[in-house]
Amino acid sequence: MNETWINRPLLGFDTETTGVDVAGDRIVTAALVLRTPGVGTEVRTWLMDPGMEIPAEAAAIHGISTEHARAHGVQPLEALEEIAAELATHLADGVPVVAYNAAFDLSLLDSELLRHGLKTLPQRLGRPVEPVVDPLVIDRWLDRYRSGKRRLGDLSQWYGVTSDGDLHTAEVDVLATLDVLEALTRRFPQLERMSLADLHQQQIGAHRQWAVSFNEWRREQGLDGPGASGTWPVQYSAGV
Repeated sequence: MNETWINRPLLGFDTETTGVDVAGDRIVTAALVLRTPGVGTEVRTWLMDPGMEIPAEAAAIHGISTEHARAHGVQPLEALEEIAAELATHLADGVPVVAYNAAFDLSLLDSELLRHGLKTLPQRLGRPVEPVVDPLVIDRWLDRYRSGKRRLGDLSQWYGVTSDGDLHTAEVDVLATLDVLEALTRRFPQLERMSLADLHQQQIGAHRQWAVSFNEWRREQGLDGPGASGTWPVQYSAGV
């Protein structure tokens, strides 16, 4: 087997949430999927009671109502500690975290950890969170002129990835994200020739370039509100 990073363990991560505000919203479900080529796939999932109402718009996406989360979800403190500890352990071992739109999930996780008095990922690692691999950032970078939307479902269709369940379920999204990443390395073989450190840095620059272009487009369109952050993978600054 060609021992490039795509042929070594990968840790997929995804959350479903109460909304899209990384500082104010909460995690409802989370999934960690450790895929080890030639060995197998381990899936861990969490359902939490977020301690706030789940808006109808969010529940319509991921299917978890406030009542269901209160009845069946665990309190966030223990679940968040388990999620952060597993992420930190694998990152410390050099296993990359694979997440679609990683800046959102990692930023929200750090915000949640701080809210509950737990150490953030940078604090646990004593360094920035890396290596991270984000298929969304990579697709925007290497196929930047392709028209159309770039949601996970769109990329799954574009790269011929099929899922065994409905997207917007955390574990299904993680598995689809890992499959999309594998398809990306087939489409763009230069990816697996890079070291993880180099790939991480390339994504930082690619995301920054995309954010500048996106914000310029927003200004031209006269759109109000905050634009895209040029910081990747963590937008929410939690310190070390």
